[in-house]
Amino acid sequence: MTTQNIFGYCRVSTQSQSITRQIRNILEAYPMAIIYQEAYTGTKLYERKEFNKLLKRVKNGDTIVFDSVSRMSRNADDGIALYLDLFYKGINLVFLKEHHIDTETYKSALSNNLSLIGDDVDDILKGINSYLKKLATKQIRLAFEQAEKEVKDLRKRTAEGIETARQNGKQIGGVKGATLNIKKKAPAKEIILKHSKDFYGTLSDSEVIKLTGLSRNTYYKYKKELKLDT
Repeated sequence: MTTQNIFGYCRVSTQSQSITRQIRNILEAYPMAIIYQEAYTGTKLYERKEFNKLLKRVKNGDTIVFDSVSRMSRNADDGIALYLDLFYKGINLVFLKEHHIDTETYKSALSNNLSLIGDDVDDILKGINSYLKKLATKQIRLAFEQAEKEVKDLRKRTAEGIETARQNGKQIGGVKGATLNIKKKAPAKEIILKHSKDFYGTLSDSEVIKLTGLSRNTYYKYKKELKLDT
């Protein structure tokens, strides 16, 4: 008898970020899950070494669990293509934060076809069944599109914030004593994500503190929250 395995895949953007929350969530739902984890920034699936090791290992009947759809892919086209490829290979996919696109849910949507009755009405029923299949597939694509949109929106808001600061006469980065007065938590966190070397940038803590205008205590508080949330 072939053993069916349950795998969990977790990903963060840098080694300094915490991956504990993702692992904990998966193991709480699937205590026997075999965890694959890695730090990788970007959207290219083929460059994620641990994920590709997992894809080579899984077989028909196995399950891969993700904390969220964004951990699988933040590129909509790649995400939906991989999802369908794995689905038709018999691999079960579970998304703890988006159970509505689990492969079991998708499979159920595809199998709930209206029965044909053997007359002219069958043409209508076939059309309805085709529509329901497309609708189920669209729900999966929307989830991946949302994950991709979140990345693009974050980059856009950060760039806009920096440009606004420049237009208002603020010197951004590289100049001793330069600060950017950030009063709201969300914009401050976006700048930390964009510029800190512990996330997507190249600046040191002291440089990012100057960039945001935050106190040291507030800066490290926000940075800690980002590591827990990412």
